[in-house]
Amino acid sequence: MSYYSSQDESFDNASTHESKFLTPFQRKVLLKNLQAELQPEYRRRIEIMLLADKGIPQSHICKILSCSQEMARYWIAVAEAGLAHKWNERPIGRPKTVNHQYLERLKELVSRSPRDYGYAFSSWTSQWLSKHLAQELGIEISDRHINRLLKQMGLSTKQKSTKQQATESLKDAGIRICDLQSNNGQSNFLWSFNLAQTNH
Repeated sequence: MSYYSSQDESFDNASTHESKFLTPFQRKVLLKNLQAELQPEYRRRIEIMLLADKGIPQSHICKILSCSQEMARYWIAVAEAGLAHKWNERPIGRPKTVNHQYLERLKELVSRSPRDYGYAFSSWTSQWLSKHLAQELGIEISDRHINRLLKQMGLSTKQKSTKQQATESLKDAGIRICDLQSNNGQSNFLWSFNLAQTNH
């Protein structure tokens, strides 16, 4: 059921709220399109823009419409850029081929925490990457295919071990040691060495 189904008229009245970025004409066109028989995905795009225009925070929009943070962020940005009329220009079909956009997005997701996108877990699995990308880009592929793509790009969903992270953080670390001044006011020695060279 549409969030706006029972509220279209009240939102159509420009005096009910102060618009954040939509013009009265844009808002009217979006509300008019909501009354048509739309695919749920298109309807959700319009509702995201209308709710954001009303000043509702992104996190609340995601809860109200059951959409991902990424999807909400994208369509809010579209509305803010004055491009609300393009709500139906990004196809929602299910292309079978993985394109450049898909690979770039996959790479970006793996480099960030799932928590940045509203998930409760802290590391991706190929299954969740597949689900997230299907929802966001409309391209459905198996988690095994995701693993193959990651392998081709030299990436993995597996977290680096603590030892690997510690070694990497020490790579550029250097320590400089010098003693306190002696009684005669001269420093006895100065040591400078690189931990990475001694840590074998």
